[in-house]
Amino acid sequence: MQISYNWLKQFIKLEITPEETAEILTNLGLEVEGINAYESLKGGLKGVVVGHVLTCEQHPNADKLRIAKVDLGNGEPHVQIVCGAPNVAAGQKVPVATIGTVLYDKEGNEFVIKKGKIRGEESFGMICAEDELGIGESHDGIMVLDEKLKPGTPAADIFEIYTDTVFEIGLTPNRADAMSHLGVARDLRAGLIQNKPNNSYSELITPSVSKFNVDKRTLRYDIVIEDSKLAPRYAGVTISGIEVKPSPAWLQNTLKAIGITPKNNIVDATNYVLHELGQPLHAFDAARIKGNKIIVKNAEAGTKFITLDGVERILHEDDIVICDENQPLCLAGVLGGLHSGVNEHTSAIFLESAYFNPVSIRKTAKRHGISTDASFRFERGIDPNITNYALKHAAILIADIANGEITSDITDIYAKKIEDFSVFLNYNNVNKILGENIPNETIKKILVSLDIKITNITDKGLGLSIPAYRVDVQREIDVVEEILRVYGFNNIKIGSKINATIAYGSKTDDHKVQNIVANQLVSQGFYEAMSNSLTSTAYSEFISEQNRNQQVAILNPLSQDLSVMRQSLLFGGLEAIAYNINRKNSDLKLFEFGKTYAKPLSGYEEYKHLALFVTGNTSTVNWNVATTSTDFFLFKGYVDAILLRLGLKNVATKPNESEQFSESISYYLGDRLVVSFGSVKKSILKHFDIKQEVFYADFNWSTILNVVSSKIKFTELSKYPIVKRDLALLIKNEVSFADIYKTVKLADKNLILDISLFDVYQGDKLPEGTKSYAISMKLQDKDKTLTDAEIDKVMQKVQKQLQSEVGAELR
Repeated sequence: MQISYNWLKQFIKLEITPEETAEILTNLGLEVEGINAYESLKGGLKGVVVGHVLTCEQHPNADKLRIAKVDLGNGEPHVQIVCGAPNVAAGQKVPVATIGTVLYDKEGNEFVIKKGKIRGEESFGMICAEDELGIGESHDGIMVLDEKLKPGTPAADIFEIYTDTVFEIGLTPNRADAMSHLGVARDLRAGLIQNKPNNSYSELITPSVSKFNVDKRTLRYDIVIEDSKLAPRYAGVTISGIEVKPSPAWLQNTLKAIGITPKNNIVDATNYVLHELGQPLHAFDAARIKGNKIIVKNAEAGTKFITLDGVERILHEDDIVICDENQPLCLAGVLGGLHSGVNEHTSAIFLESAYFNPVSIRKTAKRHGISTDASFRFERGIDPNITNYALKHAAILIADIANGEITSDITDIYAKKIEDFSVFLNYNNVNKILGENIPNETIKKILVSLDIKITNITDKGLGLSIPAYRVDVQREIDVVEEILRVYGFNNIKIGSKINATIAYGSKTDDHKVQNIVANQLVSQGFYEAMSNSLTSTAYSEFISEQNRNQQVAILNPLSQDLSVMRQSLLFGGLEAIAYNINRKNSDLKLFEFGKTYAKPLSGYEEYKHLALFVTGNTSTVNWNVATTSTDFFLFKGYVDAILLRLGLKNVATKPNESEQFSESISYYLGDRLVVSFGSVKKSILKHFDIKQEVFYADFNWSTILNVVSSKIKFTELSKYPIVKRDLALLIKNEVSFADIYKTVKLADKNLILDISLFDVYQGDKLPEGTKSYAISMKLQDKDKTLTDAEIDKVMQKVQKQLQSEVGAELR
């Protein structure tokens, strides 16, 4: 949101710089994200001054050029300027761009005035035409100024260049009250009273409506509200005899400064009041209103209506519309109708000011995909008590700049007044929450500066009446937050003593386990991803019919791409992969902790998951390293490493049949699924335009948390040495290493720590149907050093076991 410094000064007598203003606003929670200078004319004509042409002679080397001697009023010798304009003459007062001046062409490209030679004659500036200065279109010749002007007068003073400083405020959704210059000024006043005590800051100067007067009562409409819950307040007035034309310069400049493009004096006036007071207004061409009524009601379902943007929309039965006796004129609070708006032929208007139900306006705006300045404010909640005041202010302004007359009394229908919020504030709660004892008088001062009325005072606290426009302040804790932001977060001292509470429990800490796994994955080169819990119904074709029937649909989705809750982390991960691949980053390892959602017969449910994604090459392309693609077994290693780190060793492997995998397996603990992983189906990858293989693992995190122990298990390191022995075995082809491992372990479970396979050989030098395995064994006694005799005894037992169980022979 853009806020004008000049506009704020109309509400408060500011005696501080824009930079100081920005700092106070940021400390108040209205974060200033940028400060921009605005000039009604780019460059502000800096360096352009009035020059007096003393002499003008023909250029000796060019028929169409002249050499002028110009007095720039700076007390220095007369400046020589070569000029090609046919109308330049001695005695004229002209605009001169001096050396170093920056001017801009029609496209906004800058050019700098430099000292130069033109056909052999030196020139120290430029006498300018209208288009060269950007203040007109004429290029027939140089501008000739009023001869009464003094040489050296800045051109900016003559042409009244409008300058301003504009704050770019990052407004949070809860601050509906600050969506106007009045709202920001209210906050700024409170901050100034607290931080820069000055009597001039205590008064908020608001526009006067004392000049509002009905000139004659010749055009009036009856207003009918069919449902006061949808339109709690609606007011209108007519203005006749208007001339639709461009707005005066001051109004155009004020709007341009905050990024609003002027259209005509009527529309500009409504935009001005909108951004000044936060009250949306709408002007109807009176000639387009049939009958003598303005009716506010729900639309008839299926009604076709063309809005101001030229789009034909099918109205919903919950949409609020403004109608005449025959047809809709406006989509209330959102956008006007194409055929009822103001145009150059309009001579009379009906001006509307209203308070509509915020929820209804938000649903209509989202339903039709429309976002306007009006809907932005209505759907967040505006001030219901400013409706009449804003209407008077706008009527006075329009009558003034459009030469119109107010031709009706204001009709203001307000069936049930929206009351202010009542809150009791306990002093002890304020100090407890803030961690600092703020004097009671300071609390009162802050509340009064925020227009919060104190209705009751007791020893324990204050009874408060919160203005209805503060829709975000309805509880005691909200009031405490208001006190804190005005008092200043930076003014709360940090105590020397910090108290902390540590909770112990037997249940596994989810966050702790997540950190263990995340740290391991990051050390393996993975990056954490975070995708949206809302996803598109287009992915429904890739899930089972049962899951489709259990989808959780959003009743009022932001868009079709975010219309259901996700049932898998797969599609968000593939979106991230596709995004990266399209930007030449194709070697990816990602993980995400997240939840999925479903709606079975038992009701809404959510499930925790950990997803892994790996695609592309295992290493970056390099001249001395062979490039290899990620394969299933490498990915399986990442999955196994997670289970090993969590102490889940005894998992059972089962084949997995899923609509998402082409090749996959699953790990189970008993009948509980731990993880499914494999290669994503090509049909799914094609939907995301991914042409490389992607491996995906889906961990059932809820199951993992239930089976992972929070107890720390450890074994003391033995101080006795490990002995290593190798065996080369000749075995039949059908014998696996798993068979050998089990056999060797059975020989002596206590002393044999580990068995590994380090060489495999098959060839014509071996008997047919056989192969050679070389295994390595580690032996250790935890209580003593093994002797050679003890080692030999174990090895003999191993050999006998291998020979008898698997038919192995020593080579």
